[in-house]
Amino acid sequence: MLKVENLSASYQTIDGDVHVIKDLDFEIRDNEIFGIAGESGCGKTTLLKTLYDIVEFPLVIDQGKVILSGEKNGKPFSYESGQIRKSWWNNISYVPQAAQSVLNPIVRLKKQFLDSIPAEDKKNETEEQTLARVAKYLEDLSLSPDVLESYPFQLSGGMRQRVIIALATFMSPNVVLADEPTTALDVVVQRGILMMLMRLQKQFKNTLVIVSHDMGVHYQITNRMAIMYSGSVIELGDTEDIFNDPVHPYTQMLVAALPRVGDKSQKVGIPGRPPALKNPPPGCRFAPRCPKATDRCRSEVPKFREVKPGRFAACHLLNEEVGL
Repeated sequence: MLKVENLSASYQTIDGDVHVIKDLDFEIRDNEIFGIAGESGCGKTTLLKTLYDIVEFPLVIDQGKVILSGEKNGKPFSYESGQIRKSWWNNISYVPQAAQSVLNPIVRLKKQFLDSIPAEDKKNETEEQTLARVAKYLEDLSLSPDVLESYPFQLSGGMRQRVIIALATFMSPNVVLADEPTTALDVVVQRGILMMLMRLQKQFKNTLVIVSHDMGVHYQITNRMAIMYSGSVIELGDTEDIFNDPVHPYTQMLVAALPRVGDKSQKVGIPGRPPALKNPPPGCRFAPRCPKATDRCRSEVPKFREVKPGRFAACHLLNEEVGL
C-alpha cells in the first residue's frame, strides 16, 4: 500500500520556490490499478517522483511523507520518504515517460538487466543462469531473448518501452509506477503496452499506478483514479463513478469535453488556463475558471473531504451540500 500523508513539495529556483504539489492526503490500495489524471503541468510527474523517492535538488519535500508498506515472500516491510529507494526493484519500481532517456545507449540490454537485479537475488547462481531467467521472462512477455544482445538504439520505441516494463516488473515488485507509458507511441502499440501492463498486474496481483493526461486510458484500465489540478488532488473515487457522475466542477467540465461514440454534439473546452504554480490565486485554484465559483471559493482553500461514500473532493459547494 502507498499512503500519502499531508504531502507538499516544491522546486527551489533562483526566483523563489515553486510549490508543485500541495497538501495531498490519500491512499493507493493493494492489488488495484490506480490512475492519476490532469492537464500538463498539474504536478502528476512530480507526484510520481515523490512516490518513488526521486527527491533530489531542486525538488524538495516541504512537509508530509509517503509510506510504502506491505508484505513480500511472507515478510512485512515498511518504508517512508527518504528510505523508499532502498526497496527499488524489489518492492517498488518505475516506468518513466521516455524509455530512451533511461536506457544507456552504449550498454547492451543484458548488462542493464543484470545491474537492475539486487546482488542478494543472484548470489546463488551464475551470470548465465540469471540471464536464462531473464530470457524466459522476456519470452513470457512476447519479447525475443535476442534483445538482450541489443543496444537500446537498435530497438523501436515500442520495443524499448516493453523492455523498460520488463525491467520494472522482473522482480515482481508490490507497486509499479508508470508515467505516461504510451506517450509518443502509435495507437496500435499503445494498446499493446496497456494490455501488457494489465496482464502483469493481474498476474502478480500488485498495485499499478498509471499517470496519463489521456482520460481514455484511465477509463480502459484503472479501478480508481485521482484528478489533479494545479498541484492538488481535487477529486478521487472509482473510475466508473468519476466518468458517470463527476462531482467537482473541473471534473464535470473535463468529462463533458470528452468525445463519445455516437455523440455528435459540439464539445466545449474548459475556458482559460491553469494558474502559474509560482504565484497561484488565493482560495480554490480552479475558481478563476469555474462558472460556479463564489466569493468563498476565491478567498478560502477548500478542504479535501469525503463527499459521498468512497468519493473525495475539494470543493466548497460540495462541502456545503454535506454540511461541512
